[in-house]
Amino acid sequence: MTPAAGRWARPRLISLSHLNDPATTLVYPGDPAFELETVATVEQQGYYLRFVREGEHTGTHWGAPGHFNPGQPLADELDVEDLCLPAVRIDVREQCAADPDYEVTIADLQRWERRHGRIPDEAMVIIWTGWDARWGTEAFLNRDDRGVMHQPGFALETVRWLVDTGRLGRRGGTGTDTFGPDPGRDDSYAVSRLVYRRHRISLEVLANLAALPPAGAFVLCGGQINKAGSGSTALIYGLLPPAG
Repeated sequence: MTPAAGRWARPRLISLSHLNDPATTLVYPGDPAFELETVATVEQQGYYLRFVREGEHTGTHWGAPGHFNPGQPLADELDVEDLCLPAVRIDVREQCAADPDYEVTIADLQRWERRHGRIPDEAMVIIWTGWDARWGTEAFLNRDDRGVMHQPGFALETVRWLVDTGRLGRRGGTGTDTFGPDPGRDDSYAVSRLVYRRHRISLEVLANLAALPPAGAFVLCGGQINKAGSGSTALIYGLLPPAG
């Protein structure tokens, strides 16, 4: 082993993204449909190529501050460091199974901290609601007879506490396996408007959260950077410490 190799231990990677498949990929009500069209084949053109049509927030994705707040940074105005953050995973599946409108509380986070230590400053705070298991089905949207979605999210005072205490600082953000950090029935997007400020981002429609440890990991957000983009459909990875 060379000295350089000895200083670098390869992290373990896990994918936190759903497969983008028009047969299973749900879009937020009102967003453009997701379409894949084969426009070239090896047999006809000598190569294989598909045309992709989708909104920037299709499937697993991250959002930039300007997605909700005029004048805040857009995708091409973020720093590279904004897309690689220490991650904590808060398991609230039990609460959300009992109440699909559950709003994650400060007490939930404080209970997590008593077990795992203080949430790092400028962290990605991810809630595991259990909605990832519903992906690709109508149960993910969980609409009532009036068409209102019922999905869990963060309570506004919880995100305000995260911001005020520095756990969400200039950068950082919230993550979830639902469509977004807001409770599904809240069409004011009050939580999103607070999260998406400065250089904070939101990770949405996450998958495979069972493989992400409660603490000690980072998240790395991929995806293309569009000019003046509101975010990007993305490969989002969990970076775990090397085994052993």
